[in-house]
Amino acid sequence: MQTRHGFTLLTLQEFEQWIVQQRVGRTVLTLQQHHTWSPGYRQFNGSNHFDLQLGMKRHHVTNNGWADIGQHFTSFPDGTIMTGRSLEQVPACIKGQNAHAICIEHIGNFDTGGDTMSAAHRATIVGMTASICRRFAIPVNSDRVVYHHWFDLDTGARTNGAGTTKTCPGTAFFGGNKVGHAEQGFLPLVRQTLGGVVSAPLPTTVRYGVVKADTLNVRSAPAANAARRNVVLAGAILRIHDERDGWFRLSAANDEWVSARYVQLVERATVNSDVLNVRNGPGTQFDKLAALSRAQEVFVHERRDGWCRIGQESRWVSLSYLTFA
Repeated sequence: MQTRHGFTLLTLQEFEQWIVQQRVGRTVLTLQQHHTWSPGYRQFNGSNHFDLQLGMKRHHVTNNGWADIGQHFTSFPDGTIMTGRSLEQVPACIKGQNAHAICIEHIGNFDTGGDTMSAAHRATIVGMTASICRRFAIPVNSDRVVYHHWFDLDTGARTNGAGTTKTCPGTAFFGGNKVGHAEQGFLPLVRQTLGGVVSAPLPTTVRYGVVKADTLNVRSAPAANAARRNVVLAGAILRIHDERDGWFRLSAANDEWVSARYVQLVERATVNSDVLNVRNGPGTQFDKLAALSRAQEVFVHERRDGWCRIGQESRWVSLSYLTFA
């Protein structure tokens, strides 16, 4: 394990141990798969992991105007893995789909005729995907483990590859970049690594809340003078397992508490129609901003006249097409 420029390089075995130890306050629902296209295998010389990662960060910050590197993790042709953006921050990877997501970038061009994925890289992509799904209880299916190619670049709507899209993570990525390719060539390998089990389902008593403060300390006990264990950021959706004396507990297994004063309760729901338009106000007379697809999960911040606000900003959907947990 090596650390440089704020990044840490790990083997797959180190990553598997490291990820279970990470305290993450925000709720993670989906895992995004990407390839870098450039840099690719030709730019990797076996020892320039940190240089390539730093180069991507500089491009994302300077050219794209982002606050940090876009992805949470990067995998390399030799099977190693490097950390990137903080896990408490949403990624900057798929327009309109970054909330509640973790993003992986795989070094290489995995379009047909591009780089041939090494055996070590292949094993790591499967293994790290399995480890992340296990850690965050992400079901291994094509609703929750997603490819960039499945989303329209202009609207962020899920099109499963129709419209204006990237080929990412590559037309030859584990057999192809379509939903069927993922379900036949990639996801079964992840399930096999997990032994067919991700984790026990969350208890039905779990509630959800959104962080209202710019930053919110996570403490080891329900008290302002308790040791600080973590910091969660504005807009993060938190799982609430217990409430005591004005404090919310974020973990069923660990003592992780935040002040309820800075958390607003929200409702978790699932889209029950093939397409659900997102509008900039509570009514069909308002402009369409994007579209959600069946089985996508959202968090409702406000209900008004048969409409639900699904973000801190003005993003509204019809109540009729949501099923609440």
